Amino acid sequence: MGDGLMRALAAAGAVAMATCVLFTVPARAAVADEGMEKLFTFKDPKITESSGLAVSPTHADIYYTHNDSSASPTFYAVDGKGRTRATFQVRGAQARDWEAMAATKDPATGQATLWFADIGDNLNGAWPDVSIYRVVEPQTIKDATLPATRYRFRYADGGRNAEGIMINPKTGRLYVVSKEFSGSVYAAPKKLRTDRTNVLRKVAAAPLMATDAAYAPDGSSYVVRTYFSATLYRPSGEMITRVSMPELKQAESITYTADGRSLLTGSEGPRSPVYRVAIPATARPATTPSPTSAAPQPPVKDTGTATQAAADPGATGLTAKDILIWIAAAATALGTITFIARRTR
Repeated sequence: MGDGLMRALAAAGAVAMATCVLFTVPARAAVADEGMEKLFTFKDPKITESSGLAVSPTHADIYYTHNDSSASPTFYAVDGKGRTRATFQVRGAQARDWEAMAATKDPATGQATLWFADIGDNLNGAWPDVSIYRVVEPQTIKDATLPATRYRFRYADGGRNAEGIMINPKTGRLYVVSKEFSGSVYAAPKKLRTDRTNVLRKVAAAPLMATDAAYAPDGSSYVVRTYFSATLYRPSGEMITRVSMPELKQAESITYTADGRSLLTGSEGPRSPVYRVAIPATARPATTPSPTSAAPQPPVKDTGTATQAAADPGATGLTAKDILIWIAAAATALGTITFIARRTR
């Protein structure tokens, strides 16, 4: 690959990153501002790019997070005041571009499990495969090194960038949500293998430029976060509603509270905040049972074809104004790439 093309690609990446940061326009949808409150601010100076967020399945008032790319395989346990209670190293893991995490209890064994997704790929297919690590949740909140099980994945329809993972608490099935202009939800095999690469297959549409995703504790819904807002879906992939999000510097993470009645969302950056956002009453389940007592919900079927949830314009999580902004940004990026490519022939 020539130096000119390399510079063009680098510029394209820079423009894309700048676009993502510049156009973090807050959407206004189903929740009023009074439904939002700042829960805490990360106080640890080592937490500079909080990219994943999860609520502990077993420890009260404990939240987990990790940094984005160019970091070590490390995650943090933080309390409800934003203070780091413990720092954990993950043995047997790499951190090429950690973008998301999830926490759940294994539906078969009840074991609390943490998942860390090394799935970032800013060149949309540069890596032949991506990795997701499974770690048993520590029983005590104190500094430790924890072993990980590594699972490798590839996409059935070619490599892509992704920043969201989620685990259906009823089935234990893992899903990856791609970060694209036409995003998708990908289902992992029912049984993951460590001795071969697992294939991710498209099963549903996802909003434009998804930055994270999470399943509700009772399995009744899942949420996909974008730079603009958040969208709730039924396990079938049918959209329930959009939910307004607070203004954040770079919205990167989302998860449900333990009772499933609210969403938690965070941002990258030093001393970044975590907000709690109430889910509209009409979008909550009639009751909020624990994951072990919830009635079974039909999972997203692994059909290999996308559910057309995006047929509803609201499913993208964007307004017409938001879409026009993205079109303008894309045109600017394309013009920059063309200019550099011509100058470097």
